[in-house]
This record gives sequence, structure tokens and C-alpha cells, in this order.
Amino acid sequence: MEKRHLDLAVALRHELHHHPELACRETWTKRHLIGFLHQHSSLEVVDKGYWFYARYRAGKDRPAIAFRADFDALPIDETITLPYGSQFPGVAHKCGHDGHSASLAGFALDVSKHGADKNIYFVFQHAEETVQGGFECAPLMEEEGIAEVFACHNVPGMPVHSIAVMDGIASCGSTGMIISLKGIPAHASQPEDGRNPCFAIAEIIGSINAFIEPSQYRGLVLCTVIGINAGKEAFGMSASEGRLMLTIRSQFDSELEDLKQKIEGKTREEAARYGLECSFDFCDSVPALHNHSESAARVHRAARQLGFTTVEVGSPARGSEDFAWYTKRTRGAMFWVGAGEGRSPIHTAQFDFNDEIIPTVADLYRALADDPL
Repeated sequence: MEKRHLDLAVALRHELHHHPELACRETWTKRHLIGFLHQHSSLEVVDKGYWFYARYRAGKDRPAIAFRADFDALPIDETITLPYGSQFPGVAHKCGHDGHSASLAGFALDVSKHGADKNIYFVFQHAEETVQGGFECAPLMEEEGIAEVFACHNVPGMPVHSIAVMDGIASCGSTGMIISLKGIPAHASQPEDGRNPCFAIAEIIGSINAFIEPSQYRGLVLCTVIGINAGKEAFGMSASEGRLMLTIRSQFDSELEDLKQKIEGKTREEAARYGLECSFDFCDSVPALHNHSESAARVHRAARQLGFTTVEVGSPARGSEDFAWYTKRTRGAMFWVGAGEGRSPIHTAQFDFNDEIIPTVADLYRALADDPL
């Protein structure tokens, strides 16, 4: 990566960090990234509303490849002192999406200046944290006939500049599950006159460990209680409505569906037992991320070519990744870039993206773009 492009990318990263925006509110972020590419490159930019992409045209008969970066921030306070720290209370780039976007933008400058033998799409995506963005952007893969797509994520704790990639399932799928139960109100002194959902909620929670017993599944299956909301702070009333919020996740989509069905069945059973109405809502749903073998092999080859250390990953990441929507549409892979040992984890107030790995990402993207499909 040229020093001038690196300097521009680092400055861009700091500007993005200083102006963090939450999912689907990234208006300044998108506008600033578009302005950066207009100012420093000759790439065509296509505005898609919440997100955009830039395009390099090598020729009509050339294959197309895409690279994706996310640009939303998190609802976390900036508590560390940085010259480019967040100017907005309660919002900060604590996952490194500022660095992901700056790295992709720096790579885009390189392609704009030096060219490539493929048509290259630089996808700047919104709302990764709510998994909405990947779902909305992924159709571009089919619309533009993109043969392969790549993305990366920084990983504090891995040696700096090291690369990890998995062949096959790379991260779990997940969904948010909201169980609503409705009974009948009653005076607290005569609870038998009403129908209180709290007992049903307790039974459902008590069944979770049996539902996720490892011996029933091929891969990891988890169910996390996110929250419980039942009744009101009115000590003369017995609760009549309640909500149980769960996040369920699994390495295999079929096993995620199996767990969902078990929880729904148990809920209906307890609702009938206690005379309650029940309903279900689902949100933030994303399938398991599947890296294609050919794409994962290309990442390994590019890393070796550049002299980067590769790290073996023993099992899929527990956290879900909305890049999974892209690899359902075309061949591709997501890889991880080590941000350095001893650095604060993502999604913590102490985290800050390591600028040292911007050229690591950009150079690896370049090697992937140059590798024959």
C-alpha cells in the first residue's frame, strides 16, 4: 500500500471514529465516504440509500469480484482519551467498522490508480450490528453477476498482521426470539382469579438446558436469556402479561430451526396449562456463515504470498455475521485479521481499531483481486 494512500486511509479512519453513527442512521458516514472516493479516486460511485458501492470497470468480458466493509457504530460510550474520540455521548466505533471501511477505501485508491484485470465492486454496508445491512446489500451479488466476494474483521488478541480463515461454517447463525404471553389480571390477594404468565415463563426458562444438551446436536447450540418483562410495579395486582426475550444460535441452520421448534412447543404447552394466549416474534435473524472452499483457499494463498502468519481456527465463531447473506448469493469467504495480542476486545469501551493493520487488509485485498478466478 502506497504511503500516501495509507496516510489518507488512517486520516479517514480517525474522521469516521470521531463521527460515529448507529445502524440505519449513518448519513454523515456514508456521505463522507462517498466524498472521500470522489476526491481521491476516479471510481464510479452508486448510492443505494442506506449504503453504496464503488465500481472499477476492467471490461465487459472480465470477471467481477467484490469486497465488503461495514460502517455502523455501537451504542457504547467513549471512555478512553483519543485525539479523534467520539463526539457523540453513548455512541462509538467499538467494533472497528471505522477501520474496516478505511481499509477498503485505501484499497479502492490503489485500484483506481493502478488498475486491475477484473471488475471490482467496493461495497460499503450499513447496519451490520443489526444484521439488516447484509440482507439488504447481498442481492447486488446476483444483480451484477459477481463471481466472488470477500470481507474481513479485526480480531484483538490474535497476533498483529496474522490471518485466520475457516473452510465451511465460519460463524453461527442466530435469531432473536420474543415470546409474548397474555393472561387475565387479578387482585394480588386473589391470584386464583387471574392467569399469571410468570409461572409459564419460569417453566420455559427451566427447560432451556435440556433443549441445548450437546449430545442432541452435531454442532454448537446456545440459548441466551436476553430479558424478561412481566407485570407492573403495582403491588395490588397479579401480573397478566409477560415477555421472554431469547437469542438462540447454532452452527447449523437446521439445528437452529430445531431449537426454535422445541421452544415454541414448550411455550404452547405451558400456555395451555396456565390458560394463556401466546405469540412469537423474531428479529435480527441471520444464517450461519459458510465460507466456500475455493475462496478460503485463495485467502490462505494470498496470506502466504504476502508473508503473513496464518492462524488455525478450531471451531466456528459463536457470534453471527451478516456477511452470511452474501455467501448465500455467490462464492466467497470472510477472514479475520489479528489486531495484536493484549489489545482490548471488540464491543468494550476500551477498544480502538489498530491502524497498523490497515495496510495488511488493503494488501491482502489486492492479492485476492490479482489472483486468477
